[in-house]
Amino acid sequence: MKNTGRRSSTFAALILIAIAALLSSRAALAKNPEEPETAPKAGSDITFLNHDPDLDYWFGMEANSIAQFNLPFSSPYHGVNSFGPYGDSGAAISGLFTVFTGHRATTTTEIILDGEIAVGGGLSKALGIAGFTNLDVVRNPSLSHDPYVARLEIHQLIPLTDEWEVNTDRGPISSFAYVPRHRLEIRVGKMSTADLFDINPAGSDSHMQFMNWTVDNNGAWDYAADTRGYTYGVVLEYQGPFIEARYGLMLMPTVANGENLDWDIGQNRGENLELEIKYSRRDDWAGTLRLLGYLNHAAMGSYADAIAASEATGSTPDITASRQNGRTKYGFGINEYQELGPLFRAFGRIGWNDGKNESFAYTEVDNTFEIGGDVRGTRWRRPDDRVGLAFVSNGISSLHAEYLRRGGFGFILGDGPGCNRLAPPPTCAAVPGGSYLSYGRETIVEQYYNFHIWGGAFAAEDVQFVANPGYNSARGPVWVLSLRGHLEF
Repeated sequence: MKNTGRRSSTFAALILIAIAALLSSRAALAKNPEEPETAPKAGSDITFLNHDPDLDYWFGMEANSIAQFNLPFSSPYHGVNSFGPYGDSGAAISGLFTVFTGHRATTTTEIILDGEIAVGGGLSKALGIAGFTNLDVVRNPSLSHDPYVARLEIHQLIPLTDEWEVNTDRGPISSFAYVPRHRLEIRVGKMSTADLFDINPAGSDSHMQFMNWTVDNNGAWDYAADTRGYTYGVVLEYQGPFIEARYGLMLMPTVANGENLDWDIGQNRGENLELEIKYSRRDDWAGTLRLLGYLNHAAMGSYADAIAASEATGSTPDITASRQNGRTKYGFGINEYQELGPLFRAFGRIGWNDGKNESFAYTEVDNTFEIGGDVRGTRWRRPDDRVGLAFVSNGISSLHAEYLRRGGFGFILGDGPGCNRLAPPPTCAAVPGGSYLSYGRETIVEQYYNFHIWGGAFAAEDVQFVANPGYNSARGPVWVLSLRGHLEF
């Protein structure tokens, strides 16, 4: 616990050092390449509702539905958490409906309240693929489909200059029409950690862009969230025209992929620190580099302890039996965004975590590499259309792979020991000491075309290829075909 305390103190102190350095730097001429990541988009000609900047409230709604189908694939065996050869009868439909509201009490204070309904589900109950194919899917299929509060937060600006400018990131989570050129921002309440960290304008929005979990987010970033993707926390940001820095302290779930959050922040919490550098100074060639570090404290299980217990008893390892409060997982991420003229955008991510303790909040990825891009449809007279292509390679630590090889289960993965190609999964899982999983990196290629119909209405096709689903080279590859309908108003 002594080393954990030192690491946490050092981690928290970095944000203070970064802010002090940033405040002493002079203003730059860089262009901010970001645009609002969450629809509706302010000031756009492709929304049903124009948000008047003079009004002190924000209101918008969004509906997103994704239908997916997977082709049959080779599956000599499968387990409880496997991606099924035919999914759930080969097809699944998800629906997500969100109401965005915001009230600006003053020129520097706003209150955000968003409600949401998630219906339907994902292929194979969103199990069996670490880079799952539909980011809209709730990871616990047993949750109700009743409405719930997605965000409830106070957003406070602290001006550090008298110079104000148009808010280029205006949207539901920051509805201010004008913001100070240099400022601190404080957010307190219920939010999504992914709203503020690891954002990439070309690869973060499953409603208008890619759909895969590990394309839209850094898969190795096990960010704090309940099973719906939200948590309570505090975020402190410095924002300027050239450099931004943010630190977030978030609640972790009580169990892996759990619905309940752990309020004992003395032992269990998620800490996130990100430095954002907007280095380009040319229009249509803007670029942003984001450097992310995180440290999670939670009641995690240890892969080494689970494997040791399995060897001692001759049973299948169980990560949940080794859970202890205060265990840690730390990692980093690199996020790059680059405009390549008026039509093309490129992006990439690299991520890594120590992989010693169980994946707890997002997905089962310990290291990842991603590269992708998109192009606007101006050349074929469809300026509001986009075509995107991305490649992702996900991996796990040797301990994590050994745990799965011995037939262990995580909250998303686990093909079982694969003891008999003809026997059903319960029979296979009953055989102790099975070791048939053949590890291979999970490789994903995704392509989409987002078609603008009218106003805030869009339709999209999407194709995903997944090699070695669940890091098992004995199964797959998997082809998933998708159609998406999207409305924002």
